[in-house]
Amino acid sequence: MTLPSSSQHQEPHAPDMQPGDPVTLVVRRRVRPGQESAFETLVSGVTHTLAHWPGHLGTGVVRPVPGQREYTLVVRFADAANAASWEASPQRADWIAQVSPLLDGEAELEQQPGLEFWFTPPGSPSLAQPRRWKMMTVTLLALYPTSLLIGLLVGPSLAHLPLAVRAFLQALLVVSAMTYLVMPQATRAFRVWLRP
Repeated sequence: MTLPSSSQHQEPHAPDMQPGDPVTLVVRRRVRPGQESAFETLVSGVTHTLAHWPGHLGTGVVRPVPGQREYTLVVRFADAANAASWEASPQRADWIAQVSPLLDGEAELEQQPGLEFWFTPPGSPSLAQPRRWKMMTVTLLALYPTSLLIGLLVGPSLAHLPLAVRAFLQALLVVSAMTYLVMPQATRAFRVWLRP
């Protein structure tokens, strides 16, 4: 749902993006005074289109506080290929052509990969999140074998270290594995089941 003007398009930057990671697109745009209702109507339409897009995981809108004009739109995709498919689509191009006259300034774009899929900071859009028990189940199914395997593989070689150092090193390995390897695979594997 990126909202650059038709004349200027900034590609979102996503450091450490791995192929197959879930992707969250975050777009901030200022709506011209008096155009809020028209903008909301167009956002509603594109949200409906996105709901049927392959790999779409959710859409959220943060409306401006009184006295401000900046909207934040958040769209989650199962992976970068699905996000790129949307970005290159004629549906998106048509939507941008309709919405551009309602906007001021340039788009602020972010693309967040991996575990950011799970964490929505305070003040972020109220996306339709998976049920907590489902997130807990997937996290447990991913975390338990990862920590067990790492403990079995490296535990014996760390046995001579003090407990605090040993625990830190194992936690570092587990969190790294979860962030870059396990959770992207788990969210992809369970994406249909995780839908609210």
